[in-house]
Amino acid sequence: MTAPEILTTHPLSDAECLLLLAKVRFGRIVFTRHALPTIRPVNHLVDDEMIVVASGSGIGIPPYEQVVTYQADTLHPDTQLGWFIIVTGTAEPITDPSDLTRYHAMLRPKLPGSHDRILRIHPEIITGIQYREATAPEPPQ
Repeated sequence: MTAPEILTTHPLSDAECLLLLAKVRFGRIVFTRHALPTIRPVNHLVDDEMIVVASGSGIGIPPYEQVVTYQADTLHPDTQLGWFIIVTGTAEPITDPSDLTRYHAMLRPKLPGSHDRILRIHPEIITGIQYREATAPEPPQ
């Protein structure tokens, strides 16, 4: 597959971003550790407009609320067509036993490592961009 000569960008609405995030299983969480930015791959799901991620205690995310950024994408390595989404919001640890059981069952398959902690990200800022061929028609609304 060859890369198109010209790509255009198309901004995505918050609703479109959440729908696309629900179609992929993993992304990257960005948080601060020892006052420095840290990025880790994690599994996720979208539940009631919240992003739920599995993380282990060894991942270094503090067990209290923290502002984080979450990023996922489906960019084709050759054509660069696809989309990326960046969500910034507050992450909180989930402690309710029934929620933990339900999310552990839903977050499959999991990336390697411990998944003893589940975090819920409350989106505050959502940015999504889709890269398309310049000649591609607008998708139906």
